[in-house]
Amino acid sequence: MNKVVWSGKIISVQPRIRLMRSFDELSHSYLGYCLLIEGTLGDEHREFSIGVGQVAHEKHQFEIGMVISGESLPVVDERQEPVEYYKTSKLKILSHPDAEVEAPPPWHSVPPDLPTYRARGHRRLAAATYEKRCKSCIWGCRMPVTIIVDHWNPDVKRYRFETFCYGPKSCSFYKPGPNRRVAGRRGMVWEEPDWVDEDATAHRESDE
Repeated sequence: MNKVVWSGKIISVQPRIRLMRSFDELSHSYLGYCLLIEGTLGDEHREFSIGVGQVAHEKHQFEIGMVISGESLPVVDERQEPVEYYKTSKLKILSHPDAEVEAPPPWHSVPPDLPTYRARGHRRLAAATYEKRCKSCIWGCRMPVTIIVDHWNPDVKRYRFETFCYGPKSCSFYKPGPNRRVAGRRGMVWEEPDWVDEDATAHRESDE
């Protein structure tokens, strides 16, 4: 498969994280970062999403307004990736943003490293709020979710996307949305209680 050449302006940078659920248990895989770009993808001009790794972000410090170019492959399994293209190479920074960052929310600074996201913990975020308010915020995250329905038969899987917030608990945009429900074996369903989010972010103050 040939890589697609692209270039354009970054309009969002968020963590690229995959979530695995098995009834009331969950685990994360920290893959890198999602870049939402407005520009040229092959012969098309549109918005598109690119996956990059932690090392690339450490080197280039991606942020909104930066104009970049590179080459990427289409993702093999769209159910397990929050981006359209990944395995990115030949990254070049064509220009840096010339405008000052507006006062948050949303937060548009350079995102932190992945261990910082892991340490902060997340809360569930309503999908409609994410699309309307948080799609460009460094603390928003749209995760591909793999659900192991029966841990005795792990080949039985379901897939979906869930949205989360890693940002300050005082953010005026935040809305949690409904509790998440997870299918289990023999028709059982587990509904994730509110205390899961509260526990994950209990170590942070309201404005952290």
